[in-house]
Amino acid sequence: MSKLPERLQEIVADFSYCEGREKLEFLLDFSEKLPPLPDWLEGKQDKMDQVHECLTPVFIYLERQDDKLFFHFDIPPEAPTVRGFASVLQEGLAWALPEQVQAIPTEFYLQMGLQKVLSGQRLHGIAAMLTHMKTLAR
Repeated sequence: MSKLPERLQEIVADFSYCEGREKLEFLLDFSEKLPPLPDWLEGKQDKMDQVHECLTPVFIYLERQDDKLFFHFDIPPEAPTVRGFASVLQEGLAWALPEQVQAIPTEFYLQMGLQKVLSGQRLHGIAAMLTHMKTLAR
């Protein structure tokens, strides 16, 4: 877990304390915290990167300021688990350095225990989101 930025480490630890269905409920809580796109990005999916490996339409926009990164997500409300994981990534990586994003193990979600509550297909999609974020961070 040492390769994770501090806030993401905290989130992973919080998930590890949850048992069974609590993990899914906690993920759904995060989905409700995913903010809408900023006004300047609203309706501009053509300016965003789509994660094609996800069954759910997932669009990511990378904002850079002073060598730090912030990821914006556009994911339909009908996909709460995907939105929840995006919210975890957004909060846990807010204004991270590119090398911090690059260092995150793609399957760090295993430390959260998400494989116990999400399907393999859903896990593949969330791993693809992080992989895409790493590509954008380069």
